[in-house]
Amino acid sequence: MQSLWSDAEYERTVEAYVDAGVNRDVAIRTWTTRLLGRVPQLVLHGGGNTSVKTTLNDHDGTSVEVLCVKGSGWDMGQIEPAGLPALRLEPLRAMVNYETLSDDDMVMLQRRLLLDPASPNPSVEAILHAILPFRHVDHTHANAVVALTNQPRGETIVRELFPEFIIVPYVMPGFDLSKACLRAYQARPDAPGMILLKHGIFTWSDDPRTSYEAMIEAITRAENRIAQGNPKPFGTATPPDGLATAAQVAPILRGAIARPGRDEGKPQRLVLEHRTGGDILDFCAAPNVEDLVRRGNATPEHVIHIKRCGVALPVPKAGDLDGWAALVRDKVSAYVADYEAYFQRNNERVGGGKTMLDPMPRVFYVEGVGVFAAGPTRKASLVAADVAEATIEVIRGAEGIDRFEALSEEDLFDIEYWSLEQAKLKKAAEKPLTRQVAVVTGGAGGLGLAIAQALHADGAEVALIDIDGDAAVDQASRLGGIGIGCDLTDAVAVDRALDQVAATFGGIDILVSNAGAAWQGALLEVSEKDFRAAFELNFWAHHHVARAAVRVMKAQGTGGALLFNVSKQAVNPGPDFGPYGTSKAALMALMRQYAVEHAADSITSNAVNPDRIRTGLMTDQMVEERARARGVSPEVYMRGNLLHREVTADDVAQAALALIKSRASTGAVLTVDGGNTAAMLR
Repeated sequence: MQSLWSDAEYERTVEAYVDAGVNRDVAIRTWTTRLLGRVPQLVLHGGGNTSVKTTLNDHDGTSVEVLCVKGSGWDMGQIEPAGLPALRLEPLRAMVNYETLSDDDMVMLQRRLLLDPASPNPSVEAILHAILPFRHVDHTHANAVVALTNQPRGETIVRELFPEFIIVPYVMPGFDLSKACLRAYQARPDAPGMILLKHGIFTWSDDPRTSYEAMIEAITRAENRIAQGNPKPFGTATPPDGLATAAQVAPILRGAIARPGRDEGKPQRLVLEHRTGGDILDFCAAPNVEDLVRRGNATPEHVIHIKRCGVALPVPKAGDLDGWAALVRDKVSAYVADYEAYFQRNNERVGGGKTMLDPMPRVFYVEGVGVFAAGPTRKASLVAADVAEATIEVIRGAEGIDRFEALSEEDLFDIEYWSLEQAKLKKAAEKPLTRQVAVVTGGAGGLGLAIAQALHADGAEVALIDIDGDAAVDQASRLGGIGIGCDLTDAVAVDRALDQVAATFGGIDILVSNAGAAWQGALLEVSEKDFRAAFELNFWAHHHVARAAVRVMKAQGTGGALLFNVSKQAVNPGPDFGPYGTSKAALMALMRQYAVEHAADSITSNAVNPDRIRTGLMTDQMVEERARARGVSPEVYMRGNLLHREVTADDVAQAALALIKSRASTGAVLTVDGGNTAAMLR
């Protein structure tokens, strides 16, 4: 492993923080923590922690010795000074003298010692950092070290490789680990670091660079030891013939792990992330992969993201996806039954009182296709996928030397159902559309963007499709989604675009078919070319995208929602608007046909009928033209409704959300025009 230390970057970053009023030691600790956190082979998503001992002023100006340690919820790779809450050092250090201390009491007592009561909870290993008499303490869950410790002779291997280090058997993180590490350190106070079996590694020093370089040197030593083993313990995968694509596989997996939910018509879905590559495919094709994925996690906190084990699946053939889907459902059912039994026996072991978590698997290892990781949000699925990749790396390293051996199921259960983690879950509140994937066409601006923003605000993951691909990408990036450039009149291009969505998120739950354009002209004067162009975009394009979305929804088997932007022209035609009005009337019929044909699939199909909304379609020039055609001023034209209010894009977005969320409405049209008697449906 290469050292990333840069004197120039160190000076630049630290001085910038100091100039902003940050304590110099905290500024240094922030930069060196990021230095470790930017390497995924060292820490992942909240794993690991660092600390610095320094002096800060209390609110009354009194100088206080403190420990600044990584706070809960902060990622080492992106940490800021606020992510290193300061605790009074001496009373924190004295906490190790308690005979016993529950996790909840430990958190409460640590919070009492915070200089700033608004700070995040300090790391559960804060006491351990406090009792080590060094200014800088670094702790990572390095894959290479864990690969060495997680095997039958792991302790022997690391004792031989790191004779100068303290070696500590596995103890659950928290107070008991602090006690165990204190005893081990007192027996060898001259050690430069400490290895926790099946957990991670500590290095320390009064000098930040010395502690950091000691960590890098130790990891390099571990990597070199792994390199002496078999680099290809799983062999090399051969691409199978007739392989299904990730876009075909993902909706099947996503549907299999969706739970019915408490309310009928509201399944509890998960979002998927797909990963592939040589090492992943080799692992997924290993002859003993089913055994490997059931052995447990690389490090204890991984169980929080990907549960205790995953599911191995055989090659999905494009010609027999129905058969493969049946196998997936059987595998998931068996997994759930096994998880329920695991919970029952371990809940009894700890005296009962635990509430079982969602029993669905979080990782699938699919031969020929790769890893699919699941989470309630896109961010959570990315975290799960990163952890799954790290697990494969650790297993490969261990199997190359001997045999991967994880923690016992009892130890993993104690982490998965840790009271501190349970408290975090209870505080987490989901938005109405969390866990759902929405596609919005014409999403780079106007009504499409307004609806996409409303969907995102309600928790949905969003994919924006637009003829202007760059604009779609730019707008989607703001919403944490994906943008795709696509000509919706091209059916093949539409299928590719929705395949990309399915491969990215695992499936599709909501389609807002919004893209359109207004061709004007009297029927006797408009060219056939323009007439056909109007139908290509305002009718056929909607059918292309709805058809592709419904295919994905049916593969998932969890229902969905179609929402079409029809326009009042479908029921209240205006003069010189023949191509637009007739194509939109056909679109309304299309919406109703989808409602009729797919209600049995729990897919709703509805429409909004907006009118006179200022968007990229209805420009100021167009407002002038329509007002002139009706013989009124632009202002009167825009407020020409019963409420005498100009209707906004946000009004339409809220109406769209109402129909998307509705479980008991299909084939419905919701008019958003401020009141127009001529456009009222009869």
